[in-house]
Amino acid sequence: MKINSLKNFILITVLLMLSNAISAAKPTSIKYIEDVVTENDIIYVHYQVKCSDGRSADISAWNNRKKWCVGKGRQDKCSEKQIKSAKIVCK
Repeated sequence: MKINSLKNFILITVLLMLSNAISAAKPTSIKYIEDVVTENDIIYVHYQVKCSDGRSADISAWNNRKKWCVGKGRQDKCSEKQIKSAKIVCK
């Protein structure tokens, strides 16, 4: 009887993990907002990402769009790909 309970628990846990992965929000659009010049005369580009769950979030492009970061004007949680940063902000 304990083995069946353990199997059921594992099955339910796996199903919950899969349902969370499937239902995770995804980016639906990425819109250019503005070019921004920092105090140090460094330019980054601000974009707004719309997610499938209705939320909006910001990402920033640095170094002529070679570095894509989560948030407006931030340089942490960065990627080389726009879509990867967009997916991160929609999770």
